[in-house]
Amino acid sequence: MRLPETIRVKLSSEEAGAISMTPVLSREMPLRELVELMLDFTGKDPARVHELLLRGTLVIGASRYRWSGWDADLEELTEMLGLLPAPQPERLFDPDHCVRLILLGPALRVEIGKQSVCERRFLRPRSFWDALMEIAGECGLAYAGYSYRERADRYRLEISASLAARLASSATLLRYTRLGEHFRNGSVERIEFLVERTNA
Repeated sequence: MRLPETIRVKLSSEEAGAISMTPVLSREMPLRELVELMLDFTGKDPARVHELLLRGTLVIGASRYRWSGWDADLEELTEMLGLLPAPQPERLFDPDHCVRLILLGPALRVEIGKQSVCERRFLRPRSFWDALMEIAGECGLAYAGYSYRERADRYRLEISASLAARLASSATLLRYTRLGEHFRNGSVERIEFLVERTNA
């Protein structure tokens, strides 16, 4: 069956360990958008994407997407995937187009907008972002792949014990006290930077 431009998708929220009364939302969703949600799990593998489209369901976190599954044309699907961005490990980190940070640890995942760490506290000449960029310049950021769901390249900073101490000290630059606590209590083990492509 030929690939449609849009698909009628039902979106619901599922809460583990509880019966959710969240209403089911239904909307026309561009096929590309739905496929991009799959690619962080499947990669650009036409056979795996085909299997998910046929199955008619996709779960991401607490969100479940459902649609009427169909036998998509594999050749067209391969062509479509070829038009989507690919990871570029040689791509340099561009701080100007960084849009979001993800703080990660054993029991931590906090997503924050770049603007939240760029804001300066009253009478402070530097921001927490300035401190982060200084550390990134010294240590370098590792390319961690392309996120199709976020439509952004991912760069990773691993937090060593010495870096954790520097970040804890720099956390006083943050305007949001609760955010600073994650650095002061040592729960952040790595930071991911999401960078949008200007040509994608």
